[in-house]
Amino acid sequence: MKKSLLALTLLAAAPFAASAAEGVSYNYVEGGYTATNIDGPDADGWALKGSVALHPNFHVFADYSTQEIDNVNVDFDQWRVGLGYNHELSQRVDLLTRVAYEKARTDGFNIGSTRIPSISADGYSVEVGVNSALTNRLNGYALAGYEDGGSDYDGDFYGRLGAQVKFTPNWSASADVKFADGDTQWFVGPRFIW
Repeated sequence: MKKSLLALTLLAAAPFAASAAEGVSYNYVEGGYTATNIDGPDADGWALKGSVALHPNFHVFADYSTQEIDNVNVDFDQWRVGLGYNHELSQRVDLLTRVAYEKARTDGFNIGSTRIPSISADGYSVEVGVNSALTNRLNGYALAGYEDGGSDYDGDFYGRLGAQVKFTPNWSASADVKFADGDTQWFVGPRFIW
């Protein structure tokens, strides 16, 4: 009786239990160089990113970066934490949806004799797109997103492209670029996958 009940439960849950596409992992940590190119002074620094699968269809993710703005010696910190949903569209392609809380902060600084106060902004972002194992050694994703800071900054649509080139089953080189109006952010570094 117990075996029949367990089999019936597993059979009933099967339509809801999708998994990540073959070759796509939502368990990783990566770190590396990051830069921001805007209409004003550019910035560069380092970033740390990670993701952990909680379920075959859900993962949590977090990003942190710190950059120094050129010519003013001011640090600009950004971080986000969120929840992602992945649904297998084919054996090698996932539909990917993410929602995140975001925060950005700078220290106060001087430009000439003018004091610019510190800035702290909170917001959210939503992304949707595809994540794919293009080949056995190359993964890529394309996402469209929207971020808004309420009263802290105006909402804006953006695009994000990324790729990972696998050297071993656990190690790859990762790259990501985010395009928004007047703002391009990019990242490159090693990724550890498990």
